[in-house]
Amino acid sequence: MDLTKLETYKENNRLEAKAAQGGLPRSIWETISAFANTEGGVIVLGAKERKDGTLEVEGLGDADKMLDDFWNAAHSADKLSYCVMSDRDVSIESIEGKELIVIEVPRADRRLRPVYVNGNPVTGTYRRDHKGDYRCALNEMQAMYRDASDESVDTRVHENLTVADLFAETIGSYRRSYELHHGAHAWADLPDEEFLCRIGAAKVGSDGEVHPTSAGLLMFGEEWRIMAEFPHYFLDYRQELGTDERWQGRITSQDDSWSGNVFDFYRRVFNNMKQAINVPFKLDENSLRVDETEAHDALREAIANCLTNADYNERRGVVFLWKEDGLHFSNPGGFRVGIKDAYIGGNSDPRNETMMKMFTLINIGERAGGGIPDMVKKWTSSGYGTPVLSEQVNPERSSILLPLQTDEGPDCFEYAQSTSSNSLTHGDVSTLLPVSDTQLSDNERIAFRLAIEQGRVTTAMLSENAGISKLTANRTLKHLADMEVLAWRGRNKTDPSQYYELSEKLLG
Repeated sequence: MDLTKLETYKENNRLEAKAAQGGLPRSIWETISAFANTEGGVIVLGAKERKDGTLEVEGLGDADKMLDDFWNAAHSADKLSYCVMSDRDVSIESIEGKELIVIEVPRADRRLRPVYVNGNPVTGTYRRDHKGDYRCALNEMQAMYRDASDESVDTRVHENLTVADLFAETIGSYRRSYELHHGAHAWADLPDEEFLCRIGAAKVGSDGEVHPTSAGLLMFGEEWRIMAEFPHYFLDYRQELGTDERWQGRITSQDDSWSGNVFDFYRRVFNNMKQAINVPFKLDENSLRVDETEAHDALREAIANCLTNADYNERRGVVFLWKEDGLHFSNPGGFRVGIKDAYIGGNSDPRNETMMKMFTLINIGERAGGGIPDMVKKWTSSGYGTPVLSEQVNPERSSILLPLQTDEGPDCFEYAQSTSSNSLTHGDVSTLLPVSDTQLSDNERIAFRLAIEQGRVTTAMLSENAGISKLTANRTLKHLADMEVLAWRGRNKTDPSQYYELSEKLLG
């Protein structure tokens, strides 16, 4: 965080300012809980919010004493259930002779959540959204406790069911896929019951009999049996490519014409969504046409990622959409490793680890933590825009967008990460633009994307990203301000810290 530009910042879902003129604010602990249970954030003590939303430096009378008070309380279990900050996360900074305390709150590891205050998780667990800190409902706390366990949630044994209660046709389809990749493997010849135990779809229960696990039930059960154990279970795919009808095609788990389970849903949705991918003419070494590209592998990864990371105990279900701008994938439950770490990869932590293993056994998905980076690489190498991961809370959901455009611009109009500095969420911008995005030039699209991703855009930023002169960049930004897409911010026209941000009219 560049403190020299503090007065140009505004509070958002990753930044909180507190004047703290009367001592350490009591509300600071709620904000720490909120940041730790969401995506992290920065708290600045000694600054206050102006009427226009920008920050004004007040300074602290005795920053050293306040810092001591902070650490004494932070390490008390009565105040904070777990201190997620270390020494390097908290510092005293000076701006124009005034001292501030800056606290960088990291996202808490899932095993430490929920982080709560005053010794009471029921009344002291908070999260952060674009409106500020809010107290978590019971179902949000329960979801965090489920995620805190080191045991995958899909290993639970359902002793009220037997393997015979699973859908034999789906098991047969899965086994054929398995044999295609492991024809010589000893498991291929095992009876169904033993095979299901080997892949984690079944286990021996306390009664000594073999019963389905949650993974086996979700992957191979029939919808009505799954609903008996997971009352909120729902899978929904829609093709929405025009405005004349609500959708051109739909698949839901509640359609009794098919099983309604996760594995059959995967196969049906992939066969539909792959039609959105362009397949260039290409022959293999045997002069046979190659019908798949790396984009198909990326699509498989996106589908499997959402299905294996969904929290099937939560409401609103799994929703996949094929829209004109791209392929959208959304599931209940947040990213377990955080969006930044998911992009980097190397730390696989699926919510339903056994289901992920079952997909991996038939060469779908990636368990080594390289799934998301590999998906991004393969999708972009096929000529499409960069995939966008996003996360929202209240209710908690994770989303992936695979843009169908061949450049970087259009996807940003339709999909902005809820964790970005300006707190926009899916759909906020596209429906409120005063002009159609097709009316914007390439330079204007880049400026708009920067405003979304960075929370602001300057002449220098646009010049560098668009490869244009500063004079052209300045004219582009002024034109967007005239269109009321962006709004200028600064003390005067010669202010070196002046910038543009999304207009208040655009944000409603």
